[in-house]
Amino acid sequence: MMSAPAGSRRATHSTATVLLLLPGLFVLAGMFIVPVAQLIIDSFSDSAGAWIHYRRIAVVPVYLLVLARTLLVSAVTAALCLLLGFPVAYRLAHASPTGKSIILLCIFLSFWTNLLVRAFSWMVLLNPNGIFNQALGLIGLGDSVKLVYNTTGVLIGQTQILLPYMILPLAAVMSRVDPTLMNAARSLGASPTRAFLAVYIPLVKSGAMAGLVLVFTLSLGSFVIPALLGGPRDMFLAQLIEFNINNTLNLSFASALSTVLLAATLILYWIGNRWFQLGQVWGGR
Repeated sequence: MMSAPAGSRRATHSTATVLLLLPGLFVLAGMFIVPVAQLIIDSFSDSAGAWIHYRRIAVVPVYLLVLARTLLVSAVTAALCLLLGFPVAYRLAHASPTGKSIILLCIFLSFWTNLLVRAFSWMVLLNPNGIFNQALGLIGLGDSVKLVYNTTGVLIGQTQILLPYMILPLAAVMSRVDPTLMNAARSLGASPTRAFLAVYIPLVKSGAMAGLVLVFTLSLGSFVIPALLGGPRDMFLAQLIEFNINNTLNLSFASALSTVLLAATLILYWIGNRWFQLGQVWGGR
């Protein structure tokens, strides 16, 4: 018997692949693409003008302040996660199998714990009668430093909760770095610091950027932590969206704010993928 031509086999394989992908594509379209498209359309649907809500965001100082605060706190959170997560990721990537299991267990304990439980735990720890304020009181700073119901509380809570999203991409990239490259740099006369900065850091920058994008994006849309650990004067973008939906019932303006949030996320991802090769984290080129 003669076998089917190669072209026919490829066509059959392509058809089977498309058929297998169709259910997932329909779910993606129904649960993500269509709602997001409707959100963007609603942001332009106002009798006063299509761009009225965006002009309002651009010229009203309080909305600019909320947007600036959200961007700044998200950026600081991402930077803190990188600072704290880099040594943990390095240890995870180079630990023994037992050490990796222990570190991963500690990391995943954070995922397994409910977000509200972690947020309320920070409220207990950071309140004026909590353990941290008592420790600060021992050095005379207990009454002058407030750790909760302000931006400081939001930074502490978000950094701890989002830290795993920095550690895991970094560790994934670090585990693929050839250890002989550092030895080669040392053999050519580079000091340990020079070899680390000139050889190791460039090799793991894609993982660092992936972690920064993840943490920054999740922080942009964070609602629970700012609502519980932030103060009444420290409103963030997600809280402003919720306020316009549930209190003022201004759905068009809430859609415009959400579109701004979506645009900021997409721009950040494009920058990271264009200049920092985020595709390398999951094996792309």
